[in-house]
Amino acid sequence: MRTIIGMALALSLVAIGLAGGGAIVRAQANMAHTHIGHVMDQWRDTPDQQGFLPTAIAEAEIAARHAGLAAQSAGNLDRMKLHAGHVIHAVDPTIEMQGPGLGYGVKRAAAGAAQHIGLAARYDGASANVKTHAAHVSTSANNTVTRADEIVALAQQIQGASSAAEAAPLSERLNMLAGQLVPGADANSDGRIGWQEGEGGLQQANQHMGFMKKGEDLP
Repeated sequence: MRTIIGMALALSLVAIGLAGGGAIVRAQANMAHTHIGHVMDQWRDTPDQQGFLPTAIAEAEIAARHAGLAAQSAGNLDRMKLHAGHVIHAVDPTIEMQGPGLGYGVKRAAAGAAQHIGLAARYDGASANVKTHAAHVSTSANNTVTRADEIVALAQQIQGASSAAEAAPLSERLNMLAGQLVPGADANSDGRIGWQEGEGGLQQANQHMGFMKKGEDLP
């Protein structure tokens, strides 16, 4: 009788262990989903606690708008410098603390998106869907970080210009680069913009996050 009871207890423990293992896997998968939420839905220190990616897109739109205003001010050095400063503020407010941006910055938000989607993909419970699209999102987000650095450097050149003639072509290039933050750029001239290095922007990151969420059955 004791042997039978012992065997039953052992089988029960095995069943509990298996169930527990399943719970661990589910918890890991849920942690992947948590990081997806950080990218798309909510993060603790962003404006209005939005996700990293919506924050990056909102800041990028502000940067592009002011880069356009700088380009339209080709004959006015002071206005080109003013809007160059506004672009910097929207891209990296640690450098230019005053301006029309949200105070978070394209660069920081895009870097946060890349970091957290990487964390999602590295969990053992993450699906192949998450891992595949995470690579696409991360590449596009990191492209945006690279563009952000180029934009800040260019805007600082405008701020240091001594004449409108010197600043005007820089403002044109600033407008072009800031205009690539969301849609990306056709770096290889094949007529399309993919997620690949040097091409994808925030639009491609957002698109592949949508694919990922659909594959995970997330709202």
